[in-house]
Amino acid sequence: MAGILDRFTSIIKANINDLLDRAEDPEKMVDQYMREMTESLAEVKEATAGVMAEEARCKRLVDDNKAQIDKYEDLARKALAAGNEDDARTFLAKKQELVGRSEGLMAAYDAANQNAVKMRQMHDKLVSDIEALQARRETIKAKAAVAKTQAKVNEMTSSGDKAEGAISAFERMEAKADSMLDQANAMEELNQAPKDATAELEKKYENMGATAAVDDDLARLKKEMGVI
Repeated sequence: MAGILDRFTSIIKANINDLLDRAEDPEKMVDQYMREMTESLAEVKEATAGVMAEEARCKRLVDDNKAQIDKYEDLARKALAAGNEDDARTFLAKKQELVGRSEGLMAAYDAANQNAVKMRQMHDKLVSDIEALQARRETIKAKAAVAKTQAKVNEMTSSGDKAEGAISAFERMEAKADSMLDQANAMEELNQAPKDATAELEKKYENMGATAAVDDDLARLKKEMGVI
């Protein structure tokens, strides 16, 4: 019996330790643990039923033996009442034989009863633990779901930070490009030859002469054509 209890205790502890070692996804692990606990419960239930059956068998032997003792006691009384002392002695001898067996039968029943009590306690505790874990499973799943959502939010926040960093980098590059353009324009202006004031005045008066010639030529045509 002790071996059975130790074996099931070891199974449960092994399941817990194994799951803790492999706990990558709490939601999947808690479901797997519940399945394994349920399987362990089925084994414990079967073993408990067997122990309880043994308890019932031992109790039946004790009760049957007690009934036999009472029967031969009654037969001895009847034999004496009928004046048959030898028959009474025979019945009492059988009774004593049964009394001698009763101690061993009672010891066997007591042991079976203790085993059954232990197995029932183990069974009931396992049932209670499973019910408690069933309730906690929903909490664990809810926390895991929130954690996953939080991770996504953190990831999106990180992406936003990256985008902001990229915008800042683009602004710096644009400012640098503007500076380069301003510098190139300044260089172009500096590279141009300085203006000659005298040459500009020459062009002005040259244009004035051309304009006067055009006006004289236009007046001539109008006179020839008689256009007022």
